[in-house]
Amino acid sequence: MKINNPLLNMDMPDMDVIKANGYFYMVSTTMFFTPGAPILRSKDLKNWEIVSYIFEKIEDNDIYELKNKKNAYGACQWATSLAFHNGKFYAAFVCNDMKKTYIFHSDDIEKSYWERFEIEGIYHDMSFLFWEDKAYLVYGNGDIYIAELNENLTGINKNGLNKQLFSTPGKSDGIMLRCEGCRAYVRNGFIYLTFIEWPAEGEGHFRRRQICYRSKSINEDFERKIIFDDDMNYKNCGIAQGCFIEVGSDWYAMLFQDHGAVGRIPYLIPMKWENNWPVIGVDDKTLAEFEIDMQEEVTNPIVVSDSFNHGENKLPLQFQWNHNPINDAWSFTERKGYLRLKNKQLASSIMDARNTLTERTVTPKSVFTIEGDFSGMKDRDYAGLVAFMGKYGTIGLTKVSGEYFAVSTQKERAEIRQNVSEIQGFNCNHFWIRIVFDFENDDTAYFFYSVDGEDFVSYGEPLKMQFTLDVFVGYRIGVFSYATKELGGMTDFRNLDFST
Repeated sequence: MKINNPLLNMDMPDMDVIKANGYFYMVSTTMFFTPGAPILRSKDLKNWEIVSYIFEKIEDNDIYELKNKKNAYGACQWATSLAFHNGKFYAAFVCNDMKKTYIFHSDDIEKSYWERFEIEGIYHDMSFLFWEDKAYLVYGNGDIYIAELNENLTGINKNGLNKQLFSTPGKSDGIMLRCEGCRAYVRNGFIYLTFIEWPAEGEGHFRRRQICYRSKSINEDFERKIIFDDDMNYKNCGIAQGCFIEVGSDWYAMLFQDHGAVGRIPYLIPMKWENNWPVIGVDDKTLAEFEIDMQEEVTNPIVVSDSFNHGENKLPLQFQWNHNPINDAWSFTERKGYLRLKNKQLASSIMDARNTLTERTVTPKSVFTIEGDFSGMKDRDYAGLVAFMGKYGTIGLTKVSGEYFAVSTQKERAEIRQNVSEIQGFNCNHFWIRIVFDFENDDTAYFFYSVDGEDFVSYGEPLKMQFTLDVFVGYRIGVFSYATKELGGMTDFRNLDFST
């Protein structure tokens, strides 16, 4: 079977992978989107599908309900560590906005919404480590610590080991981002702790790289080695941070790369062991393609079209809400064949609008088209599609004094309006909008509308997309409807079509 890199052409960062039940299971970071912490499944390491989510939501508070100018952008679930231990699945991650660390557990990894335990404080980018019949968290940024867990992995063992393991090179050593993103392994009597670090300008290649520390014991000194430093000829963006995967006698590293507006995308790279050190790549390079001795088993795609014709109000696994939804403000069943979004909280922009339904985009190109029935809108409502990120762009309809206007907005530009009520053939019950994400040609999104679903008119200025750390996710398509003046309006959508 041939593996092509990148492995997945979409935002899928901070991966951790385990083996269980005859499958490989992967977890990734989705931060403030809910449900959160997706679990993906694969038989062959090439084809992956989403099978569950670890949590439905973290809390019901102003942060997650987008109230009083609060939000969890760039926060919530980060860099989850996944483990199978004593017949149970565990997942640990930090929520910086809550200043807490969570350990979730489940008997069934493919069942959504696990039970959880809470630990006060931030155990940054931690990894489970199982060593000499005890469980630990290894965590930190630059200064790396270890904390022993109690027997049931419900919290920190107050009487157990809790100390700093070592300190990694910092600013005085020419390092801009010190070691973080830990993944811990035990092999041949060694403890291996692998991290990302990022040298400062003028040091090394000035890009992300993978580091490994090893020791024979948590009570002995750790040795350090740079184990991978490559960008696959993409803009000097290093491929780093992720996990090791054992497949029989073979080993692989799964690491991610910052890839512009689409987000942080994963690569699968052959690795081996030499002198009890991991060696990633072939001649220190990522392979664009290579053979893996496994039978290919195709899965359901991660990004797909959806008719919204569902018999129950159960969200298909490809979708996540922006922050917590208002559960009685959306429905597949109130009008068969449609997603109904009801406006039950005022918003000032897409960034504080509730019930925006999102789906990943893929590089090099993603085209999303949807049909809307906007007849249920109230005055100054706004509904449509968004190229969602910190620097966003929207297209849709608003209603003002009984007339409909096409609207295009961008975060850094005033809205553009056109009175579509005056256009021949316009029918507010059937109006189509489209966003084209072009990641291959300067990360640009283009916006269109149609009155018949066949001929589309370019509208508004193209959006120069940019991955920004305030939101810290790749661009997504979002389906939205929100009120700016009065509550009670709604919009019905159907046939979200995805193509490349």
